[in-house]
Amino acid sequence: MTLVSIVVPAFNVSRTLAETLRGLFKQTYAQFEIIVVDDGSTDDTLEIAQSFADDPRLRIIQQSNRGLAGARNTGIAEARGSFIGFCDSDDVWERDKLAAHVKHLENNADVGISFAGSRLITDDGKLMTTAQRPRLRNIDASHVLKRNPIGNGSAAVIRREVFEDIAYSPTHETVRDWYFDETFRQSEDIECWLRIVLTTPWRMEGVPGLLTRYRVNGEGLSAGTDNQLEAWERMVAKLTPMAPEFFAEHVDSARAYQLRYLCRRAISSLDVQQACALAASWTHASWRPFFEEPRKSFTTYAAVIGLRIVGARTLEGLRVLRTGRA
Repeated sequence: MTLVSIVVPAFNVSRTLAETLRGLFKQTYAQFEIIVVDDGSTDDTLEIAQSFADDPRLRIIQQSNRGLAGARNTGIAEARGSFIGFCDSDDVWERDKLAAHVKHLENNADVGISFAGSRLITDDGKLMTTAQRPRLRNIDASHVLKRNPIGNGSAAVIRREVFEDIAYSPTHETVRDWYFDETFRQSEDIECWLRIVLTTPWRMEGVPGLLTRYRVNGEGLSAGTDNQLEAWERMVAKLTPMAPEFFAEHVDSARAYQLRYLCRRAISSLDVQQACALAASWTHASWRPFFEEPRKSFTTYAAVIGLRIVGARTLEGLRVLRTGRA
């Protein structure tokens, strides 16, 4: 059986790490190792990881804080498996997730990245009504730039050869290669996925099902909007020299999709001012999302109008009445 390495970046996640690890140890495909990278935690993260140490499939690596990308890079460098999966330490894999990806990769030699959809869960672990149901097939670089079909950092299982093909060593690095760019603290996922599809022949393809439970923190959803947009723009600036004609053709519509995504986050947090500003920026960048994804685009814009008319305070009151939470 093919050995799979599952990398779990962990920084101050004492509240959720045990649930994440229990989900991984319950996988129906049993030929795996789990690499927990303790990224300089100051809470009980290490102790919780060590409480699972009686299972020989677990390895724990400690390092000074290098961020999410840095923790993943360390995990990749330490991995022994032919396939490498990632599960962030506040997310949960369904029992059959690993089996589905192993079968997919073994049966499709040209697929380098296998992924699936995700259920969304609240901060306290309850299932939400929404889910990430991404495009699964016929994915090219434009789809990755516009919509990032992988969706979140816990969805993908990737061939080791893919990372070998994109490895690089910055001049200041003395420990190991980089695969994810550690200078990014946001957008590091899409930067890596896009670099793969732009510079290697590997295909990206999904398998059916909602195989990850992806935790969404409902507090302050729009607080990091400016930083996220700045990181996305920096990603575009970094990768444009690799494929200038591609970016010239697609970057305006992709920027509109990014702004629409951030607008939806602002709507979720009932941030009227932010949602209106992002809606204006999105339509100024490009109208293509209205033609390519009319239903989602029009409902998002309608929600902005409704939020502006009704007001955040009224909607929050209705939310309290519906949920019974004062």
